[in-house]
Amino acid sequence: MFPQKVNILGVGVSAINMKTTLDIVDKWIKAKTPHYVCITNVHVVMESQRDEQLRRILNTAGLVTPDGMPLVWVSHFNGLKNTRRVYGPDLMLALCEHSQTKGYKHFFYGGADGVPTKLEDNLKRRFPSLIVAGVYSPPFRPLTEHEDRQIIEMINQSKADIVWVGIGAPKQERWMAEHVGQLKASVLIGVGAAFDFHAGLKKQAPRWIQKSGLEWLFRLASEPRRLWRRYLINNPLFVWLILLQMLGLKRYDLEQNP
Repeated sequence: MFPQKVNILGVGVSAINMKTTLDIVDKWIKAKTPHYVCITNVHVVMESQRDEQLRRILNTAGLVTPDGMPLVWVSHFNGLKNTRRVYGPDLMLALCEHSQTKGYKHFFYGGADGVPTKLEDNLKRRFPSLIVAGVYSPPFRPLTEHEDRQIIEMINQSKADIVWVGIGAPKQERWMAEHVGQLKASVLIGVGAAFDFHAGLKKQAPRWIQKSGLEWLFRLASEPRRLWRRYLINNPLFVWLILLQMLGLKRYDLEQNP
């Protein structure tokens, strides 16, 4: 089951909401077919303008969720009115709650040392019937082939249905695309900062700020030295390129070749 997509600067963003996302995940797990999900915002779309391989990875994904409100607004402009924001941290909570009755097993791959364990503890307190098949915090350096094989074997032995990947964009998108055929899990989901949010290490923006599309400003104020370039350069450029696309002055193809 693959939903309709809207072409946003050459990235096919899925016209979905939280309910349709959960329905699609159910179908994938039932069919035991492997897919990966890219939680996509303006930053990831703009990174794909500079990196054709990343754009192909996004367009080969089972789902590219509209993580940022600008992507939702562009979807609405293109007539896809049922599109809603599918925000990574919210999707994690929704799927964990949903899994309590389904019996899905979760593996958490990512975060700094100790973070996935804190994440597991917090999620189990919130969802007592949640099944966590395993957690692992990978090193920040590139893995050796031997280490990579060990990780694949570890995750496969856990018999996880869903693997949450929290190693930051676009690294997590590349990791999922490389491992989706090697892991037995039906669903890989790259959620980045959701690990830190739900482990209690970082604060999320208030809900009203999220809905207003100003979450970027909240995050910029929280981590200005790390995020200033992402938001103060990428955001205005995104708006300019979207205007050109909407006016038909610039066209983008959806490249889907792996």
